[in-house]
Amino acid sequence: MGDKDGLGTFLKARRAALHPATVGLPDGDGWRRVAGLRREEVAQLASISVDYYTRLEQGRVPASAAVLDTLAAALRLDEDQRRYLYEVAGKPEARRRRRSRQAVRPAMRRLLERLTDTPTLVLGRRMDVLAWNDAAAALFTDFGAVPPAQRNYVRLLFTHPGVRGLHARWEHDARDAVAALRMEAATDPDDPELARLVGELAVLDADFRRWWAEHRVNSATYGTKRYRHPLVGDLTLDCDTWSSPDGSGQRLMVLTAETGSPAEEALRILASWTATEPVR
Repeated sequence: MGDKDGLGTFLKARRAALHPATVGLPDGDGWRRVAGLRREEVAQLASISVDYYTRLEQGRVPASAAVLDTLAAALRLDEDQRRYLYEVAGKPEARRRRRSRQAVRPAMRRLLERLTDTPTLVLGRRMDVLAWNDAAAALFTDFGAVPPAQRNYVRLLFTHPGVRGLHARWEHDARDAVAALRMEAATDPDDPELARLVGELAVLDADFRRWWAEHRVNSATYGTKRYRHPLVGDLTLDCDTWSSPDGSGQRLMVLTAETGSPAEEALRILASWTATEPVR
């Protein structure tokens, strides 16, 4: 468990140094028994129970890499402070894991190249957007303009105004995405990149924080999506996701319209406006 007193002392010091407004929390009536954040507020930001966070500060339970990364995001730690947090928690090796590059499988890319009029994404671990066709860019956003480190389906749902506004049933779709991300966490609970994503979104968005704490899970392999596109109006599309059989975690997300429907015509119009480059 590392230096238990050191971990607890450091957590107390960091929460004492933060003002509620800094992390998007109300200040209440302005009077506080302690400086900075309360334990309850840190637990809320990190999507963990108050009891568990209290025991962490008291050195009575160990902390996983996922919890440490979530706390680091909640407490707004810089890189040196993150490194120190892991050292005092006895997990120096966890911080040395780096985001591995996820290369799109050739079979996935070939499928993507053939689905020219159908919005299609290749999703990787943590629901990162690895590749897309022009139809997907026309429907969602220009993924090429999004920094690679932020090119994540769940992140875009919560933080990108265009993607968020596109979803006519945003709350329904966002909750499903959070539940699918929960399933990801079960396969690799110590993935630091996933922990960082969850920590950042928990700090940025109260809805994400609440839904993540519900522990709802959903494989989200199929369903109906309703979109409100600024150029072609309302679309109702079937969303199907197929997983690669090689264990890479890559999935093909395909959006199709019923034959002869207004949505099919809208997709055809969008496809006619896209660039000639088929796949990014």
